[in-house]
Amino acid sequence: MERLGFYYNMDTCVSCGACQMACKSENGLIQEENYRRVAALVYGPFSGSCNHCQEAACVKACPTGAMYKAADGTTQHDDGKCIGCGACMWNCPYGAITFSKSRGVTQKCTSCASRRARGDEPACVKACPTKSIRFGVLEETRADFPFLPDEELTQPSLYINPSKRLQAALAKAAGEAEGETAKGGERV
Repeated sequence: MERLGFYYNMDTCVSCGACQMACKSENGLIQEENYRRVAALVYGPFSGSCNHCQEAACVKACPTGAMYKAADGTTQHDDGKCIGCGACMWNCPYGAITFSKSRGVTQKCTSCASRRARGDEPACVKACPTKSIRFGVLEETRADFPFLPDEELTQPSLYINPSKRLQAALAKAAGEAEGETAKGGERV
């Protein structure tokens, strides 16, 4: 099966928040609820949501089957089966699941499954003025960065093109690690 997921380009994102607002509007979320969040990190802007992980911790933790893997491989949520216990929310290492106080259930990004079924792009993708977010088949994933949990935990369906600032920080860290190895023969 092809792996569907988000592609995000940190280098072209201008942190405008259009993706976050489009998502809120599409999903009828109230002020304090978000499926997608835009943040200004030391490495540059970041826009994150559910990563539709291959080994989704939320799916494994859900006692009712409300959180499940859909036929297309994305991680979805069935409000009708949700008892609002929060197990999925507490087990997601990305903090991508929130609790709706108004509905009494957990909620998350669906990658706009209903829009995609009609042949449309997810709302966040369509709203991005710099085309920094895309959704579709991923040839490979890349989510091993210092501001995210270890990707081996859940195998997120995410490809991040890092900003130049992040690339420089990673190169510097790799150079320092190589220097430590060369000096003592062992990494500290």
